[in-house]
Amino acid sequence: MEKKYELVRKAYDNAYAQYSHFKVGAVLVMKNGEYILGSNIENASYGLSNCAERSALFQAFSLGYRQDDILELVVIGDTARPISPCGACRQVMMELMNPTTKVTLTNLKGDKLELTVEDLLPYSFKDEDMNHG
Repeated sequence: MEKKYELVRKAYDNAYAQYSHFKVGAVLVMKNGEYILGSNIENASYGLSNCAERSALFQAFSLGYRQDDILELVVIGDTARPISPCGACRQVMMELMNPTTKVTLTNLKGDKLELTVEDLLPYSFKDEDMNHG
């Protein structure tokens, strides 16, 4: 098994999902060969929870990485089809990743769907949309 799939499963296992029991794991594959894991972390006040995709991206940026350092994002969940990121994660992905960066969605059965960030959020709201005049 490829290392990125072993690590995304580890991130899945590390998830803190004691309320929904819906674990999600993510791993960023970086250009320098590093891997950055993210897990969903829940809170009794659901609005304070954080998704796996955002956990990985925020960790990468906290470590000093930027958009051009990210080769791929892999996301896994226990779903019937490859997991689908929520809208908030898609918007953050569009902000912190290049639109053409590969995103691999998978599930515990091994089904995979390969897309780009832009595929996940076409016609997205971007920083240039705020500079209207």
